[in-house]
Amino acid sequence: MTSDDFKKSTLNLKKAVPLMMKNHVAATPANYALWYTYVDNAIPQLNQEMDMVLENFGLCPPASAEQLYNSYVASKAETNVNELRTSMEVLVTEVASSMTDTLSDTSDFSKLIDKSFSDLARVEDEGLSIEEVMGVIRQLVTESREIRHSTQFLNSQLSTASEEISRLKSQLAEVQQDALFDSLSSLYNRKSFDRDLQALCAASQPMSLILLDIDHFKSFNDNYGHLFGDTVIRGLAKRLQTSCREGITAYRFGGEEFALIVPNKQLRIARQFAETVRRAIEKLSIKDRRSGKQVGNITASFGVAEFIEGDTPEALIEKADKLLYEAKQLGRNRVMPI
Repeated sequence: MTSDDFKKSTLNLKKAVPLMMKNHVAATPANYALWYTYVDNAIPQLNQEMDMVLENFGLCPPASAEQLYNSYVASKAETNVNELRTSMEVLVTEVASSMTDTLSDTSDFSKLIDKSFSDLARVEDEGLSIEEVMGVIRQLVTESREIRHSTQFLNSQLSTASEEISRLKSQLAEVQQDALFDSLSSLYNRKSFDRDLQALCAASQPMSLILLDIDHFKSFNDNYGHLFGDTVIRGLAKRLQTSCREGITAYRFGGEEFALIVPNKQLRIARQFAETVRRAIEKLSIKDRRSGKQVGNITASFGVAEFIEGDTPEALIEKADKLLYEAKQLGRNRVMPI
């Protein structure tokens, strides 16, 4: 690592870590790599998407962070592994030591090295006595002891970081879908929903939650088969994806139930959005491959709840779920509250 690489990595570290803390980002190697790349502005498209996420949510939800990492950092690991390793050298060392003074400040480090080499040059150029030479050597040994200690620590941590990068690369292909997305609907899965809602509630970010459930879903499976039921789920999921905008994120909550997190929107606006989605689903028509006929009458019921400061994820879900139940009781295919 050159002096310029060290300075650049340290500067990016000092930018990245406060941003991670501000946005409630977990301290994982993947997140360090993501935020290092962001502050380095090495991939403008990543910065553009990250800025959009931050604008919509006020922070970066875990599912969004993982997707950005998979899209922009992990996918480039083969070509950029050396650059990433350079970044991780500083990142892992600094964070593992809890941001203490394990390594000297960059400027002091550079001055110390410059002074040592200057003294060594005098030995050769001025023909110093044995006593003077030994004095320079003793001083160099004394002054470099802490640097040697830090370097040894850095080398050991670099090995750990390199192994972690390799592990992430090798596992990415097989776990990416399971980690983030539901395989049937291609929406974010329940695990992603739980993580995102937890992060947003912990940060007291303004938002609303929409829960929706497909009406009479059992009858679709009974009358047309489970494969048709799966097609209904995929078709409805596409409608949700098409409808989402301004940071609104869709998740498969479980079975025939879905969730929408609506950032920075009060109940009234979120309810209007839910009504728009309800009407879009109402127009959905799915072809039954066995009979060849189009099946309509696909509807969903909605419960909408606004986050109130102090709400836990469980409390917010319970509020929305209660309203969803009321929508079902009142005849389905409606949004609650009225």
